[in-house]
Amino acid sequence: MTDSPARPAPLADPHLVYDPLAGDGPKDVVVLGSTGSIGTQAIDLVLRNPDRFRVTALSANGGRVALLAEQAHRLRVRTVSVAREDVVPALREALAAAYGPGEPLPEILAGPQAATELAASDCHTVLNGITGSIGLAPTLAALEAGRTLALANKESLIVGGPLVTALAKPGQIIPVDSEHAALFQALAAGTRADVRKLVVTASGGPFRGRSKADLADVTVQDALAHPTWAMGPVITVNSATLVNKGLEVIEAHLLYDIPFDRIEVVVHPQSYVHSMVEFSDGSTIAQATPPDMRGPIAIGLGWPERVPDAAPAFDWSKASTWEFFPLDNDAFPSVNLARHVGELAGTAPAVFNAANEECVEAFLNGALPFNGIMETVTRVVEEHGTPETGTSLTVSDVLEAETWARTRAREITAKTATAEARA
Repeated sequence: MTDSPARPAPLADPHLVYDPLAGDGPKDVVVLGSTGSIGTQAIDLVLRNPDRFRVTALSANGGRVALLAEQAHRLRVRTVSVAREDVVPALREALAAAYGPGEPLPEILAGPQAATELAASDCHTVLNGITGSIGLAPTLAALEAGRTLALANKESLIVGGPLVTALAKPGQIIPVDSEHAALFQALAAGTRADVRKLVVTASGGPFRGRSKADLADVTVQDALAHPTWAMGPVITVNSATLVNKGLEVIEAHLLYDIPFDRIEVVVHPQSYVHSMVEFSDGSTIAQATPPDMRGPIAIGLGWPERVPDAAPAFDWSKASTWEFFPLDNDAFPSVNLARHVGELAGTAPAVFNAANEECVEAFLNGALPFNGIMETVTRVVEEHGTPETGTSLTVSDVLEAETWARTRAREITAKTATAEARA
């Protein structure tokens, strides 16, 4: 296979380094979502490597102000922001308690646009560790401001694909998801023209090996018992339905400009191999580490340099078994549905993502059975139909589609719950 010379470069390319602010000394980093899983691990990495990284600003939703204040003090940041304006008084108290007498306190920003403002602030790299499609505006702001974007917020790329691709310069985005950081590193082994297939690995979640019928009566507790990763409830349920893999397939297509029919998902229970690239000569390059997000975070912040001892390595003196299984698309239809909405493009991925978020919330609240998550999402996607926006997608289009999808998912869920109660 050969590439047309006119074909644009992919968003994420390990052979290209976007570094307009290169210079001596540590990189200035803004961390969005600093009190979440990605943010806390990123800060741990920064504190262990002060010669490489310096955090200048932190952003969080506002649910953990004591932790945010502690992070701000340890890192000596200039600015902290919270999305929730109602927690500003509590944040001021927490900062006063964390800082010593006479120490200058950081500037505080608050409100829904605070993270977006920080994403455009003066820095080298923005780490977007926000969860959900609310991360789209900060992603766009960081790209427009010319920052290197270490992207852990997959939803912003998925729901705003054309918006992101229109702004991002070659090499400006470094993926932080473990699967996409793995693909990013494996792609460095060859040229783009030599790539035959991307292979995204999935742990299989807590329900690996179960049929669709077996999943009819699983509980919330069952779904939250992930065998490998410790994550928040929404992401853990997405892992149980394999929606997370569907989102990652869309993300891989957008990041690496590989057609959907050349992106495969395989189940790998040990979660040691984070993804693979198959090249045209038959060689497959795999990226493998013990499950630990600090490695992908280090790639996102440090590339093209590697950060020594960023994460644990394997002990090759000990025997281990690595298994791979085909994906059961009947029990887990989310991946094929994601391919479908990815090919539709426009607002379809936003509808898929928003409907899923509503359905997961309903499942967690006991208002929807496990299999009802994907049944409802499928129905919402079908009702949405083929989007008409095409390449002219706007932020307003995305927000409008998300609002419609959330409303429709809630309506269907309510009718389902009423019908089951009558039965």
